[in-house]
Amino acid sequence: MSRVVMYTTTVCPFCMQAKRLLRELRIPWEEINVEDDPQLRMQMMQRAGGRRTVPQIFIDGRSIGGYDELAEMDASGELATLTQAAR
Repeated sequence: MSRVVMYTTTVCPFCMQAKRLLRELRIPWEEINVEDDPQLRMQMMQRAGGRRTVPQIFIDGRSIGGYDELAEMDASGELATLTQAAR
């Protein structure tokens, strides 16, 4: 199964939408809350090519961006292909 990692904060509405979408698709994810941890946020930024916004989502180590990109991948079928290929 693909490994999905999502950097989040508790008050981010896009984070909540991304989690809802993954839950609906029954795709498990690892959540890393960067809200109160500057080191984790720096790690996220380094992995995401300098992007500071949350969520930042990674599938098998590949940065896919945030909620908008996740939703686009779902709509195009790419998300199913990525996550089912490793099942």
